[in-house]
Amino acid sequence: MKIFKRIILIFIFSFQSINALASPVFVNDYQPESEMNHVTGVVFNPSGTKMYVLGFHSSDKSYVSEVPLSVPFSTQSAGTPVLQEITTATKRAQDLKFNSDGTKLFILTTKAANNKDGIHVFTLSTPYDISNIESDADAGNQTFVQFGSDPRGLDFNSDGTKMYVLQSTSEVLEQYNLSTPFDPSTRNSNPITISSSKGDYLHQGFGFSSDGYKMFIVKAQRTGASTNIIEDYNLTTPFEINTASLNETDNGIYTSVTDDASTDERIAGITFNFSQGANKLYYTDFHESDLVREFDLPCAYGIITCIDPTNNKDDVASVESQSTAAKQLIQHTTYPVLNRMEWLRRNSGRINLTNQNLKLQFNNEILNALTNSLVPLFLSSENNEEREQNFGWSFWSEGTISIGKVGDTSYSSSKDINTSAITFGADKKSEDNIMRGIALRLGSDDVDVGDFGSALDMSSISLTFYETRPRGENRFVDNLIGASFINSDLINNSGSVSTNGERSGEQLYGSLSLRDTYSKNKFNFTPKLKINYGITHFAAYKETGAEGLNLNFKDQYIGNFTSSLGTVLDNTYELEIGTFIPYFDFEYYADMSPSSQQKFSYASNGTSYTLKNINNSTHNILSSMGFDLMTNNGLSLMTKYSRDQSSYNKNDSFVVALDYKNSQKSFYTLSLQDTNTKLSYNNELNGFKINLDSHYNFFQTNPDYGLYFKISNTN
Repeated sequence: MKIFKRIILIFIFSFQSINALASPVFVNDYQPESEMNHVTGVVFNPSGTKMYVLGFHSSDKSYVSEVPLSVPFSTQSAGTPVLQEITTATKRAQDLKFNSDGTKLFILTTKAANNKDGIHVFTLSTPYDISNIESDADAGNQTFVQFGSDPRGLDFNSDGTKMYVLQSTSEVLEQYNLSTPFDPSTRNSNPITISSSKGDYLHQGFGFSSDGYKMFIVKAQRTGASTNIIEDYNLTTPFEINTASLNETDNGIYTSVTDDASTDERIAGITFNFSQGANKLYYTDFHESDLVREFDLPCAYGIITCIDPTNNKDDVASVESQSTAAKQLIQHTTYPVLNRMEWLRRNSGRINLTNQNLKLQFNNEILNALTNSLVPLFLSSENNEEREQNFGWSFWSEGTISIGKVGDTSYSSSKDINTSAITFGADKKSEDNIMRGIALRLGSDDVDVGDFGSALDMSSISLTFYETRPRGENRFVDNLIGASFINSDLINNSGSVSTNGERSGEQLYGSLSLRDTYSKNKFNFTPKLKINYGITHFAAYKETGAEGLNLNFKDQYIGNFTSSLGTVLDNTYELEIGTFIPYFDFEYYADMSPSSQQKFSYASNGTSYTLKNINNSTHNILSSMGFDLMTNNGLSLMTKYSRDQSSYNKNDSFVVALDYKNSQKSFYTLSLQDTNTKLSYNNELNGFKINLDSHYNFFQTNPDYGLYFKISNTN
């Protein structure tokens, strides 16, 4: 009869696949011990090396079985089970769940030893080890929480602050808030309830996806036919059942259509291989065959349909974070250079640029060619016949720490953004009074997405050429152009399992700024107009880590165009140690970038999706305040705090910039070898050579830092 039953199942699944997107494939039946002639629940430990089967005998005896699996989550690899009788606690056990660390086992019952409905809570001395549960039941070493009316299904949200109970007789699903996580006795008295389609009865099982965006209700008989159904619901807010809507792609997955008494199936408990990506389904048949049944799914939770990543707020936010990071990279790369040019403007009457040598060395031949030919040309006056004499070079650096947050929306989770970077630059004034320079930025962006641990770690290296041209006594035109190279590590966490990806990218960007200064005494008022533009390409990549959840992402192109209007106010104070210039910067900018889109598909079955209208235009207010300090010994300090605010996000930046003018006998060398960055300082002082070297690997998760100091005689 079992062979006949399997043929019927396979036929039904094949027939449904014509109309349904997903089609489960039967794998195996596991036959529990004969003592359980009503199998009602099944769960696994997180690694899938143990399966726990719950059931009872018609003579009111309940059992829990611990089954070792030599192959994780494979019922075909089941070893010798260990059966534990818990009749002294409960007569008709209906469902079982563990807390998040496996130190508590919850058993839902419709008939405890006192003939009441409720939940038994067993405390386990060793996580996921139920070897003492029978003796604990006999000794009364468990807590019983009485409530419910014929409860059959039980689950919790990921942190145990919510509990869900499926009531069979009343045909409702209840959601309780727990003031103490995973403690049913602390539930609130007025739960949220939803009706689970009146007319279907024998409501037997219930479960969530690990991220709470899907839930499943099991009904062991549908009106008018001896059939079973698993209803698939989509939730707009994770773990909030009042946001659930029945997936109408199919009315369910019918598992048997037969009135044969020997093969009449009734579904009860339901679970998945969560830590592998939920591409397997398990349920129990509690009626005639008394089985644990295993099916392969074409994608995560794909009983009826695959999870639509475009409806998952964390998935949407993960894609958005890449686009946001790319656009902010242009801002964060151009700001240090623009800060430098504004500093030069504020201190134009005090700058005494001395002989300063800066060398840039790259492992990449193309970048080396730029430094050997284009860089000297760019930094020299076209009318200067003695280009070899790089007199007037000034070396500067700027360190930036930025902390930002993008709030959640109806379709996207919140994003916490932390950026740190250091920029090294050199510039010189040519004979035609044009200041030209080059800057190298090393940056790192860390973005935390949602509440489950999804994240983006992006490293970038940017090379920028800039110049500021006078158009009169106090009027300047600033422009820059540059390129960035990007490497990103991505984590997409669904609650119990995460996928990983690595993505590369390239970026071209530019900026044009017009400013005019009006002065009265030592007070300056500088209105300015600025345009930023650029384009970013992210390469295609494939996620790894969870077979049912892995996605293939196609190439993505992100355009950037912003225009801004603002002003700078500053004043000058002469001190004994030097000059102090406080300033205030106010700017309104409109992000008019074209919306981008990201195409991707499930790696398991090729089901494709497109996320459109990523990062629509926004209007922002950028305000900054800071000061310049120029000491008499040649050291200059610039500090700046900025707040970038729009209607749904904010970003705080802290900037510290240094400029030091030294003698002709000193020079700096900045070199890149593979992923290692090396900064060297060399100087001759009173007959001694001074050499200071440092190195930093900016692509390592935990980079090594090194500092070497050497003094030698010049003779």
